[in-house]
Amino acid sequence: MSFTPALTYAFEILAHLDESLHIGHGDGEVTEFTPIVGGTVTGPLLRGKVLAGGGDWSSTRGEICQLDARYLIQAEDGAVIDIVNRGYYRPAADSPDQYDGRLQVSHAGHYYRTSPVFRTDAPAHRWLAETVFVGLARPEGQDTVAIRMYALH
Repeated sequence: MSFTPALTYAFEILAHLDESLHIGHGDGEVTEFTPIVGGTVTGPLLRGKVLAGGGDWSSTRGEICQLDARYLIQAEDGAVIDIVNRGYYRPAADSPDQYDGRLQVSHAGHYYRTSPVFRTDAPAHRWLAETVFVGLARPEGQDTVAIRMYALH
């Protein structure tokens, strides 16, 4: 019997960003911090807001940018959820436009993927901390990034 993993759309995070801060560079690497100043969470399995105060530490070597973001989400019921979201952004000629229904969730020529991990003790949201997710990210204007979260089954 063969098994093919499946992805189920769970929610989308729109994270609003402030101007990046240069931390340093050395040996071909540039390190920056981008503050996360708010945002929204919408979708069939989670709704809420992104709290200000988190951020994304990025290290860029050549064309490959390694991302390491940490921030908080507050669900509509008031529960606070911690997210550590790591991933990569890089040019990828073989990466096509991708759609979820009619919504374009990634752009051709760009590999922009994340692997989020959630923590919470809120019973209604415990499933987040017990599920593997894949995030498809895309820029939404100059100061917002959208991350469409899919649960892996």
